[in-house]
Amino acid sequence: MQTPVVSVVIPTRNRPELVVRAVRSALAQTLQEIEVVVIIDGPDAATVAALGEIGDERVRWVERETSGGAPAARNHGVDVAIAEWVAFLDDDDEWLPEKLETQLTRAKASGVPLPIVGSRLYMRTPRAELIMPRRVPAPGEPISEYLAVRHGLFHGDGFIQTSTIMAPTALLRKVPFADGLRRLQELDWTLRSLQEDGVDLIYAEEPLVIWYADENRPRISFDAPWKQSLDWLRETRPRVTPRAYAALAMSVVGSMAAASRSPRVFFDLLGEARRHGKPSVTDYVTFLQVWLVPAGPRRVVRDFFLSRSRRKGKKQLPASAR
Repeated sequence: MQTPVVSVVIPTRNRPELVVRAVRSALAQTLQEIEVVVIIDGPDAATVAALGEIGDERVRWVERETSGGAPAARNHGVDVAIAEWVAFLDDDDEWLPEKLETQLTRAKASGVPLPIVGSRLYMRTPRAELIMPRRVPAPGEPISEYLAVRHGLFHGDGFIQTSTIMAPTALLRKVPFADGLRRLQELDWTLRSLQEDGVDLIYAEEPLVIWYADENRPRISFDAPWKQSLDWLRETRPRVTPRAYAALAMSVVGSMAAASRSPRVFFDLLGEARRHGKPSVTDYVTFLQVWLVPAGPRRVVRDFFLSRSRRKGKKQLPASAR
């Protein structure tokens, strides 16, 4: 096997059919000089057997003795990667064939010493198919504001998702994923990495990933107590602008905490945003929305309005990937 240019790291556990689909989408890349490293997060004979049937020398796997969660699994994959670049792929997502080649081209043209390369994606929900993020960062826009601040009632103006990320292996070893963090993993890692010299976030404008946002299927990183996310927010404050801090408190952490239905939590979060951030009118409206409207109906309304917007001229998913 040739020395790989990119190591593809896929964490998985007890989902052999899904991870095989993800692996095959990596092997189908136009960039063939890759290795696919599957980190099996705990004993899982069915997944080992399924991977063994793929029959491609570029695929290898590590079966961890105990489950440590998605961040630990990704860090393990980075530790054993042999390529200069690492790209992450969640086991229930897929890549379009040109994903890695496009991102490498963007990285080389960027002039950034240590580029984090993201991309737009097709978000496939039980009701609709959307393109996210709806835009790429504007010149000079603070990345924390791009990733956090809403310009309408629905998230997705700025966005980063794990399966879109490609980054230098050296950067990922210097700044690993936060072990034990159950939500906001890619956002946390991106913000911490941007504190390092020579690092910047660049995007491929093409949607290169299919993200299956199936709300009924558990994910390795699906659930978390909202209190952990609030602790994360407070620790993250030095890395974001006041505008971004307010948006994170009121829309991101707020949407998790709303399930508590606690008036005290409502006012605590509101006070956090006002003391340390600069909320906008949109932040206040969003905050009220996530507390007053249950998550299920909010998603239905979001998918309806955003899918209508997309039908008015946005790019369609290639037929080969439908």
